[in-house]
Amino acid sequence: MDMAWLDVFRTTARLGSFTAAAEQLGFTQSAISRQIATLEAEFGVQLFDRLARGVRLTEHGRTLLPHAEALLDRLDGTRQELASLTELGLGRLRFGAFDSANAALVPAALAAFRSARPGIGISLTEGLSAELLDRLRDGGIDLAVVVAHPGHLYDTDLFDLRPLVEDPVLVALPPDHPLATRTRLRLAELADEPWIAAGRRPGSALLAACARSGFRPRIEYEVGAWTAKLGLVAAGFGATLIPALAARGARPDVALVPLHPEDTPVRTVHTATLRGRSAPPAVTAFLPHLAAATAAPRS
Repeated sequence: MDMAWLDVFRTTARLGSFTAAAEQLGFTQSAISRQIATLEAEFGVQLFDRLARGVRLTEHGRTLLPHAEALLDRLDGTRQELASLTELGLGRLRFGAFDSANAALVPAALAAFRSARPGIGISLTEGLSAELLDRLRDGGIDLAVVVAHPGHLYDTDLFDLRPLVEDPVLVALPPDHPLATRTRLRLAELADEPWIAAGRRPGSALLAACARSGFRPRIEYEVGAWTAKLGLVAAGFGATLIPALAARGARPDVALVPLHPEDTPVRTVHTATLRGRSAPPAVTAFLPHLAAATAAPRS
């Protein structure tokens, strides 16, 4: 059934005249008459009594009218809702990011986005990059902010990965450390230091970087969260490597020192969406804010 027929029926019922309905809707009187006849044929009932002057609803017509009005109102509401999604008056941003991106990069982007689009709901999930890609694949989120180390490849047949920013690591030292005021360090200068790391697994950023510099780090404390690592550093228990993204939200009582470029592990932050799937309007609108936040000054 063509919903336009119901609109013609509703207008004719309200005005009581094919001619008046034709003038309001921009049709000829004969076109209105044909569409009403087609609708009557569709339902198999007569909807109007044709009078000498105008028309009048039959009992079948009176029964149909509230249903036609409800259907047309629902259609109008749907159109308005779809238009509002396109114009970002409403909708939802569902995305996930890894922990150090959530230290400062993501909050800055979200603050700018919420200011620009206050009608959009926001849902943020934190997790490891592999976990976030699983959620993206399964439809739990529409956008993932993930990180990749050199030589680490994701499935580009499944995901559309776009580089967002390079994320080098810094060394975090106690504020009273003899090397804390240096503007740059060679990693080998810290060969005798106690280290704080997430673990001792082969292939970790710390172990790989130290191996390239010719030593094996003495890991004395194993903690996973950046807040715990930096808390131990501030208390003088050792040094740790911290990504520049996480350093944006670092506490003020630690010293952050860049490494020599030859010693600096660098990872790449990407945005990821499902390849072949149209991104929701909220995702498309959020991406420029995310890109802008990468240029924010680092603390």
